Amino acid sequence: MSPHAVVFDAYGTLFDVLSVVARADVTIPGDLQTLSTLWRQKQLEYTWLRSLMECYEDFWGVTDAALRAALTQLKIGASEAQLHALMQAYLSPPAFPDARPALEALRNSRRAILSNGSPAMLASAVRRNGMESCFVEVISVDKVKTYKPSPRVYALGTEALDLPAPEILFVSSNSWDVAGAKAFGYQVCWCNRSKAEMEPLGYAPDFVVSGLDQIPRLLHAG
Repeated sequence: MSPHAVVFDAYGTLFDVLSVVARADVTIPGDLQTLSTLWRQKQLEYTWLRSLMECYEDFWGVTDAALRAALTQLKIGASEAQLHALMQAYLSPPAFPDARPALEALRNSRRAILSNGSPAMLASAVRRNGMESCFVEVISVDKVKTYKPSPRVYALGTEALDLPAPEILFVSSNSWDVAGAKAFGYQVCWCNRSKAEMEPLGYAPDFVVSGLDQIPRLLHAG
């Protein structure tokens, strides 16, 4: 079935969060790539743990806690001013090079974002990348006070677009997010830039691409 709308995950799919540390106006010791990777890992772990605990904190708070945990684990000393600079950099993560061409090629489709990000974080990332006109909806999990892969989160997309899940194509670079969206009932495209293996969770994507700019041709061929 040809989708009537395309919903994108934000962080790691549209926006390159692993480049945030390197782009921040701050000098700290240690391996910045390792810090970037661990910060992201802790960020995701904390969303899952808070969901299970039913102790919601918005993504800004989770991201701050994850940064502090990553610095502590790596034994990297950082001042409050440096922490502030790193967090501020998270408000303007650069879009991946394949994001804008994909969005422009899909301009005749209804496009939306469904993300763990807080409303303020998402609005900032979209604005800093000049993508305000690209989306009919920018949807945050903050509406339901839990995180992906909860079905309550994926339901926000169907509610906002007033479409059943099978008529929406959900796009994510995160394989666990792909599994969650497929379990909910979306058509799903995995943007597997890193050539990773799919998580063995019992749900496979309908499509796999190595870049977002392949999606318009894939849909046209379908």
